[in-house]
Amino acid sequence: MTFMTLSFLLANTPIPRDLPLPLPLPEGLLKTLLVLFFLVHILFVNLMVGGSILVVVAEWLGRKRQRWDTLAHAIAKTVTVNKSLAVVMGIGPLLCINLVYTMQWYSANALTGHAWLMIVPLVTVAFLLTYLHKYTWDRWAQGPKKTLHHAIGIAAMLLFLFIPLIFLANINLMLFPSEWEKVRGFFSSLRIGNVLPRYLHFMAASIAMTGLFLAGWFGRKSSDLSHLPGFARPELRRIFYRVTALVTMAQFGFGPLLLFTLPAAGITPQLYAIIFSGAAVGLLTLMVLTLELRASDEQIGRHYGWICALFTVVVLGMGSGRHVYREAALRPHQAAIQERTQSYAAALAEFQKAQAGKPAPAEPDAHQLFMNCAACHAPNTKLVGPPLTEIAQIYAGNPEGIVTWAMAPGKKRPEMPQMPPFAHLGEASLRKIAELMLEKGKVP
Repeated sequence: MTFMTLSFLLANTPIPRDLPLPLPLPEGLLKTLLVLFFLVHILFVNLMVGGSILVVVAEWLGRKRQRWDTLAHAIAKTVTVNKSLAVVMGIGPLLCINLVYTMQWYSANALTGHAWLMIVPLVTVAFLLTYLHKYTWDRWAQGPKKTLHHAIGIAAMLLFLFIPLIFLANINLMLFPSEWEKVRGFFSSLRIGNVLPRYLHFMAASIAMTGLFLAGWFGRKSSDLSHLPGFARPELRRIFYRVTALVTMAQFGFGPLLLFTLPAAGITPQLYAIIFSGAAVGLLTLMVLTLELRASDEQIGRHYGWICALFTVVVLGMGSGRHVYREAALRPHQAAIQERTQSYAAALAEFQKAQAGKPAPAEPDAHQLFMNCAACHAPNTKLVGPPLTEIAQIYAGNPEGIVTWAMAPGKKRPEMPQMPPFAHLGEASLRKIAELMLEKGKVP
């Protein structure tokens, strides 16, 4: 990126001053933890979102064939577990991103406004609907209640689809500070960068990961399938392998769409290397999945570990690629923030140096301090408060009494407003004022 291009990008970009606070861990370690924690978190988010979609589809199929309804119920039991793990595992990446990209992250949060504030209520409602859907399955199995039950599942699924879109919009928005001035709330933020292609890629990944998980969950030899009449273990493996394979094939369409719509701000040769390497491993994964689907009932599942290992490599590549793009996209803005922070620190040091050479200001005398009281207390006339002559009679020979009262005044006279406290002046200054008030209030 040339200097002229950098200057153009930063011309109308907000450049805040950084906070001079130490990080609890080295920055490089925090960034590594951010990538790792995020991948663990997004795994369970994928299983939660993909699971809710497959539950709705299977329950719809179950309207005509009961065995699919039973399978939908079994999948629903995994969704509630995965959503809890998704929330718990989200704390780590959230803390890391707050520490490493503080200025960009909080700016994006503020710009998306109400949508960001609604995340907690939306998550709460989605969780409650998910539990209601799971625990009323047998009681609402027939008639109109079954329609209501299916509608609850759809509502929970739609919330699970919308909540990640808010997070994705924020993560995307923080990468493009030069576009912040165009944002007027959440929906306008969807026009920044390539939010929708990223969202399609995320949705496909959720379904593919859930299919692979369920192929292993229901296909393991120790699993009890007595609660799934009509399904054999090889058939369940084949069903979810097929889901994984079809969506993985779709990713070869969503992937290029995501790549070609990426803003140029963060594209580097390193990013291309990671993306094409991941695509190669993804193609190998698809080949192994095809072999599994063609295997006999006795042999299907023997390559499950290899498929999981290949998927892990692809996911690590995706996480690394996202971080490489983020670093490249934010590098100019972070450099500008650092420069402004250093300029501010230099200017502050110069100011403090100049102030150090000046003589300390003289302490105000009693008459100057009394200006704090003159608006309410006159020598002989009642203003807002009693005159000095009356105060001198009450506190004759007792300036400390005035100090105590002024530090925390009460209310003695109903016809007068309560005096505000003057503790901010300090006891030494209040004593000067008290002695002057007693002197001026003396009756000749």
